[in-house]
Amino acid sequence: MYEQISHAILNDTLRQLSTSKQDKQWQFFYTRLGANFYAIYSLFHHLYGHRPDFKPQLAHLVAVLAERYGQRSAALKAQDLAREQDHAWFMHQKWVGMALYCEGFAGTLSHMQTKLAYLQELGINMVHIMPICDCPETNNDGGYAVRDYKKIDPRYGTEQDLDQLIHLMQQREMLLALDVVVNHTSDEHAWAIKAKQGNATYQDYYYMFDDRTLPDIYESTMPEVFPEQAPGSFTFNAETQKWVMTVFNHYQWDLNYSNPAVLIEILDVILFWANKGVDILRLDAVAFLWKKMGSSCQNEREAHLILQLLKDCCQVVAPSVLFIAEAIVSPTEIIKYFGEDAVNAKECEIAYNATLMALLWDAVATKQTQLLYKGIEGLPEKLDRATWLNYVRCHDDIGLGFSDESIIAAGFDPVSHRRFLVDYYTGHYEDSNAKGFAFGVNKKTGDARISGALASLAGLETALAKQDVSAIDDAIATISLLHNFMMAFGGMPLLYYGDAVGTLNDDAYLIDSSKMNDNRWVHRPTLDWAKMDKRQQKGTVEQRIFSAIKQLIAVRKEISAFADLNNRALIALDNPHVIAFSREVATGMHARVLVIANFDVQAHCIPTQAFQQKGWLKQTMVTDLCSGQSIPLTAAGIVIPKLTAYWLSI
Repeated sequence: MYEQISHAILNDTLRQLSTSKQDKQWQFFYTRLGANFYAIYSLFHHLYGHRPDFKPQLAHLVAVLAERYGQRSAALKAQDLAREQDHAWFMHQKWVGMALYCEGFAGTLSHMQTKLAYLQELGINMVHIMPICDCPETNNDGGYAVRDYKKIDPRYGTEQDLDQLIHLMQQREMLLALDVVVNHTSDEHAWAIKAKQGNATYQDYYYMFDDRTLPDIYESTMPEVFPEQAPGSFTFNAETQKWVMTVFNHYQWDLNYSNPAVLIEILDVILFWANKGVDILRLDAVAFLWKKMGSSCQNEREAHLILQLLKDCCQVVAPSVLFIAEAIVSPTEIIKYFGEDAVNAKECEIAYNATLMALLWDAVATKQTQLLYKGIEGLPEKLDRATWLNYVRCHDDIGLGFSDESIIAAGFDPVSHRRFLVDYYTGHYEDSNAKGFAFGVNKKTGDARISGALASLAGLETALAKQDVSAIDDAIATISLLHNFMMAFGGMPLLYYGDAVGTLNDDAYLIDSSKMNDNRWVHRPTLDWAKMDKRQQKGTVEQRIFSAIKQLIAVRKEISAFADLNNRALIALDNPHVIAFSREVATGMHARVLVIANFDVQAHCIPTQAFQQKGWLKQTMVTDLCSGQSIPLTAAGIVIPKLTAYWLSI
């Protein structure tokens, strides 16, 4: 869009750039900058137009864009052009991801190179490596307390190791996702150190106060993130005699985005990693980016404007790079991180579907699907050029964030139902084999979240300890069912490392003083590759789980209906244990697929009338695409075995 004021400022700014930036290779930079500049200017003006340094800060922002574009390799610029031509490339059903800790998965980035064959064997072609930036030895929150945004932590290797890994992944057509921790830094970051030394410029990079007056006002409306181990949202810093905002932990200082210098610094970090060849950047804790007194300091409108600004700027320099919004909030809030009042995503192209994850664990515990159905029904429709990351487990806890309205609609009381789920997964419910832990217990409200490895929560750890063959079978079936549903749902599936072989809880963290008070480390294991190798031994638990998930991934990639095109339709059934939905596209192999899932430990016969009314299941025999089995249809209906989901080509 052309607008005179913003483009007059742009022209003045461009005149200050080096004349060497006038040759043909810059044509795409100027085209994209011109196309995006009105939005960049408008957002920057909305956030910072009241400041006397508005124009020089805006000029600095453009200079950073030009500098980073000049450093971008010819190969990455060619990739930008190719992905601009196929703008929905990441919504294809062929992409299947895995999130992992470098140290726990392979030890180092160098050793990661040797594990690419395993990932490819499973069918993984997108890898999210959890934070690898330099951080303190202790007080690092698993890498999310960053000391240097542009340096690899020596524990994981060198910059050259990462370059080689990226090169090898590109050869295998695998995508790499890395974190940028946008909300806070370690208190050992160079900015924080300068702030401690009394440098006013860097003190303004954070929220720092001389007394408790303003912190008390903030805290009166701010919920606690970690009420057990990190109560409150401010920490007194003895060196400056000031109070610092520390929403997550006392050693993580929240960045002050009301200062444009902070936004430009983080933009530069984003473009630094984009130029390294990272395909996807996971922006951590985006819901917390803007702090406003009298609010929860989460999901503020300005946080969305910041993300829009970062996206517009990234599109100028590196349009092939995607953003993941790490915002574990309610469905009505998470959908906003794609962008409001838009058709295509204008903030982040990808967001975590935390609600689906929690709903799946509810269905496993209750053996019923009413809440799963109601929760999915309540998910807002995403934008066209945006997709969900669907996952069963991740490095974090399981929050029971589905709405009270959905719980009530499913026939449960919200308070008692959430209490039941915590009891079920922490072994305090008589009929449960789950072995998990309560995390983030709020003694004021009684709320809690759940930690634990997928296999342990699914009952495998208890079943193995008892050598209960039937319970082992049920646990393996549950693990397969969860992955089956997640892969069919619509979005990019994201597995968690170790889950494909049934890795159990790992209590090694209890001997590490820096981790022992955070039971989320129980599901952040160091993989035993001797155990991983058992995936090749027929009949082992590892082989049974691995082969089932590998088969699901392989089949999924062949089903055109599983591309994420807002093409899912729920089907109402009378049976409380079974849920069904369809996926349809216009063309391709298996363009119409019916998914039917039974979360009960008993088989159920489902009448076909509800399906036949929509023109489906009128044959006498259908094929389950997952297994290749022929499934008979009788006058009574279709039988769905216990803990099973069918993908039926229709």
